[in-house]
Amino acid sequence: MEHLEIERKYLIRMPDAAMLAALPSSGIEQVYILSPEGARERIRRRDYCGRVVYTHTAKTRVSELTRIENEREIGREEYEALLERADPQRRVLHKRRYLCEYAGQSFEIDVFPFWKDRALMELELSDEEQAINLPPAIEILKEVTSDKRYTNAAIAREIPRDAIG
Repeated sequence: MEHLEIERKYLIRMPDAAMLAALPSSGIEQVYILSPEGARERIRRRDYCGRVVYTHTAKTRVSELTRIENEREIGREEYEALLERADPQRRVLHKRRYLCEYAGQSFEIDVFPFWKDRALMELELSDEEQAINLPPAIEILKEVTSDKRYTNAAIAREIPRDAIG
C-alpha cells in the first residue's frame, strides 16, 4: 500500500535493559536490494511473538522528512527469491525494534547488536509540522533526521565485519 511516510529520527543513549524488557518488541532482518536510481528497496523478515511476516518496501524521497512508501506483505518464497537481488554493497541488517508509547505517540526504538551505547528512535508524523512530545525516560543524544549516516541503508553499508552473526 502506497502512502506518505513522514518521520523524525533521533540518536539516543541505549535505554536500560529493564525498560526495554517491559516494551513490546520484534526481531527484524532487513536486506537492501538493488533498485532503480532515485528509489530504495528493501525486504524484511520480522518475527513478533512467534509469527513471521515478510515485506517488500520501496521508498522515494520527497523531502528531508517525507518519503513516498509502497509496502506490501510477501510470502517466504518471494522473500527468498528477492534475496538474489541483495545489494552487494550492504550487509544484512539485524535489529530488535521496541515500541514505546508516550503522550499519544508511538516511538520505535531500534537496537542493533553492534552498538552497545546507543540506539535509534523514530516517530512517524501525520504532517511535517506536528508537535512532538519526546519521552523523558529516553536520553536524546541528537536529532539525525537529515543525517544520511543514520539511515538504515547507510548503517547496513557500515556494519563492522566482526558484528555479523
